[in-house]
Amino acid sequence: MTSRCLAYDSGAGARRRRTRTRSPTVSATTPVWDPHQYLRHSGHRARAFVDLLARVPALPAERPRIADLGCGPGNVTRLLAERWPAAHITGLDSSERMLAEARSLAGPTPGGGRLDFRHADARTWTPTEPYDLIISNATLQWVPGHLDRFAAWTDALVPGGVFAFQVPGNFGAPSHRLMRELAGSARWRDRLGGVLRHEDAVHGPAVYLEALAGLGCEADVWETTYQQVLQGDDAVLDWVKGTGLRPVLTELGGDADAFVEEYRVLLREAYPAGAHGTVFPFRRVFGVARIEAKASSKRPL
Repeated sequence: MTSRCLAYDSGAGARRRRTRTRSPTVSATTPVWDPHQYLRHSGHRARAFVDLLARVPALPAERPRIADLGCGPGNVTRLLAERWPAAHITGLDSSERMLAEARSLAGPTPGGGRLDFRHADARTWTPTEPYDLIISNATLQWVPGHLDRFAAWTDALVPGGVFAFQVPGNFGAPSHRLMRELAGSARWRDRLGGVLRHEDAVHGPAVYLEALAGLGCEADVWETTYQQVLQGDDAVLDWVKGTGLRPVLTELGGDADAFVEEYRVLLREAYPAGAHGTVFPFRRVFGVARIEAKASSKRPL
């Protein structure tokens, strides 16, 4: 595992700069999610969230209000209740299939808090109440122009509140490059043209640092490449079926099997299985931004 970190301290006397929130853009293809496929690699997927959570500082309230934006099946949302057992935590997701899985975890927490889940689309969600923490794990890559949403989300934080996120930074990896090349081939381009975003899906650490600092946040931004070892046959294909391949599977519907078989051959060459499994390097970009209590000029929502 390799890491690179950038940080910016706004200073207690900094005046928060605000930017106009642009209208969110919604892409043409909304993936249909399969929570059971997604959870097949839940240990590897949760590791990045655990690393993100470790860098989130103490929150200003003893009973904080927390939003998990893009909570999926709730498998990592419940980790928030372990860190802040008295918190009121709301998991937000646009997939009813994911929410159906997550709602099995809803209810009071042992520390006197509460865990609940409701429908919301990260592409358009604007908070209507103040939060101590807004956190998002592997979701913002599905939000076109998500930098333009940062102002609305950080504006919803109480003084001393935190916005934290993690996004996959592997769009240049063979797994994604081969997917795009196949989607753009003569056989598939008419049906899959424009379905797979990549150039603007996520940004590098320096871009996120600049965006957060521009909002007056004390920001900690870094990247890590995990040397994941996956088990099972066609392990990388099994991984992307839960995430990156979803737009293709959704768009093709019943014709997806033919695409998957072509893609399977390419992935086997790019990621050969070894004696201990299939090594699947995975880069992720993280950001933790805190609103200084003295610097904030927020009004209650």
